[in-house]
Amino acid sequence: MPGDRRWYVVQTYASYEKRVEADLRQRIEAMNMQDKIFNVLVPTETRVIVKDGKSREVTRKIYPSYVMVEMILDEQSWYAVRHTPGVTGFIGAGTHPIPLSQEEVDRIMSGMKKGNEDPKVEFDLKAGDTVRVIAEGEMKGFTGSVVDINTKKNRVRFKSEVLGGAILETDYKALEKI
Repeated sequence: MPGDRRWYVVQTYASYEKRVEADLRQRIEAMNMQDKIFNVLVPTETRVIVKDGKSREVTRKIYPSYVMVEMILDEQSWYAVRHTPGVTGFIGAGTHPIPLSQEEVDRIMSGMKKGNEDPKVEFDLKAGDTVRVIAEGEMKGFTGSVVDINTKKNRVRFKSEVLGGAILETDYKALEKI
């Protein structure tokens, strides 16, 4: 219904999401549209990437080339968003943007919150890769081949060459790929 505060999805050029977000925030201020456009959001999640025994956090866009805008849809707000540099259009039919349902908004927001509180871990290891234990302790220097990876617990099981094929388990940070 016109006049309702709803979330809409705006499509952007590839890799322009953050730029569109910043430009749109400036346009809202410059055009005094704070009473019609309330929030601009690029849905992201945090991930931990583990490579060569080193981990680093990265922020990834959940929906590349899309920005969410909370607004009251009318001719002025539609024009302000649609004519922001980098915006290619709204999701919807022609000039009639379709708002997200509250369930869709809740799912996206909870996914962002969960992804940033408990980031997913991505390993550059797979079953069969050869690894060496680099962490201090009794297994330091052991080598073997990866049997399986438990991403929920950040643990890796590998078949030890040193102990006659015994299956050992350690934290992913303790290993480096050979």
